[in-house]
Amino acid sequence: MSERLVKHPRSLGLRDVHGIYTRAPEMEPLFKRLRQVARTRSTVLLRGESGSGKELVARAIHAMSPRAKHPFRAINCATLSPTLLESELFGHVRGAFTGAIRDHDGIFKQAHLGTLFLDEIAEVPLEVQNKLLRVLEDRTFVPVGGTKAIEVDVRLVSATNKALRRLVAEGRFRDDLRYRIRVVPLFLPPLRERTGDIEALTWHFVDRFNDDPEFGRIDALTRGAVSALVAYPWPGNVRELRNVVEHAFAVDEDGIMGLEDLTPELRGEPPPDDVLGGPTPLEAAEREQLVTAMARHAGRRAAVAAELGISRTTLWHRLSKHHLS
Repeated sequence: MSERLVKHPRSLGLRDVHGIYTRAPEMEPLFKRLRQVARTRSTVLLRGESGSGKELVARAIHAMSPRAKHPFRAINCATLSPTLLESELFGHVRGAFTGAIRDHDGIFKQAHLGTLFLDEIAEVPLEVQNKLLRVLEDRTFVPVGGTKAIEVDVRLVSATNKALRRLVAEGRFRDDLRYRIRVVPLFLPPLRERTGDIEALTWHFVDRFNDDPEFGRIDALTRGAVSALVAYPWPGNVRELRNVVEHAFAVDEDGIMGLEDLTPELRGEPPPDDVLGGPTPLEAAEREQLVTAMARHAGRRAAVAAELGISRTTLWHRLSKHHLS
């Protein structure tokens, strides 16, 4: 291969903050705030794009807190039906519904004295929000089908990539619950705004896959691959970067990660599913959200970014992605 190669640097310069790897100075204000809030039992709301590491941040808060020796539990609220979500959160008693053949402890009880992380909290249905508000205010809940209240001491950390204020205005989220879960709001910088992390994390994931006997080995990257990695906006953030590196290991044949080993998006090509089916429902919804917000604020980007709970840089990237700039 005649293209100039980039070898593994002597040092990646990555810090490991309870499983969060970074070298970016933009992450330091977040870490400082994590150290501050970890000392308390205040609820924390994490805002950030998909794949930006919200669960890792929640685990870091737990690890730095006085609750570190007690349980940490996590659940994605978007993956369960309302009935199943209520049961998973608060538990149920035998006979509460068809199939409830024994008592079941929900994760609130499992996380007693520890920390509970609720991801995608914006997806919690209104009927479950009522019980969630009660356990935050009174530290008690009643299992599904039960009559006796159970007391718990749980520190709640929740996360969403949606603007809760807009959901409140639409009647889809309780305003009192929004205030209760965002005593301390924290915003996670997207990968594209983290100086130096794209290159360093690429090598970090290369090292991980090199140590996995089920994968081959990559010892260098081409300049073209590095340029593509740095230029890409990374809508899926760190999770997407890891997947791109794994894709390269899966298709590589010469131990060198070149442009041809990257995913179609990185090569500037639409993926096959987009060519055949157009935008995904999520992409269509995101575009509609942007169009509506831009119209509502007469194109004032600062106001749009504030409403959506994102930075102006992130807004610019989203507008460009949907050809709205």
